[in-house]
Amino acid sequence: VQLVESGGGTVQEGGSLRLSCAVSDWGQRRGTLGWFRRAPGKKREEVAGIYFAGGFTYYNDAVKGRFTISRDNAKNTLYLQLNSLKTEDTAMYYCAKLLGSWSAWGQGTQVTVS
Repeated sequence: VQLVESGGGTVQEGGSLRLSCAVSDWGQRRGTLGWFRRAPGKKREEVAGIYFAGGFTYYNDAVKGRFTISRDNAKNTLYLQLNSLKTEDTAMYYCAKLLGSWSAWGQGTQVTVS
């Protein structure tokens, strides 16, 4: 499974971006698809996730109400809509497919909020 993120960039505070994650193969439609981020000098944190079963979504409290995760099954693509961006959202954003102890990760896309 390969994951490729795109859509990062530099925006002003209050702006928006839409990140995409192309997944080569949905594979087993179990587990979750998630977005993570790592800011300079900080640990990686989970931003949002979506379960294959039922499409249930969950969010980090820091982004709840501002970010929206979604997926397009026909395109094997995961999205993250980022609105009302803050400087503290600046980080490298990664998408991942997670199933138990197994995971696959993309290379990341940089989001910078100035």
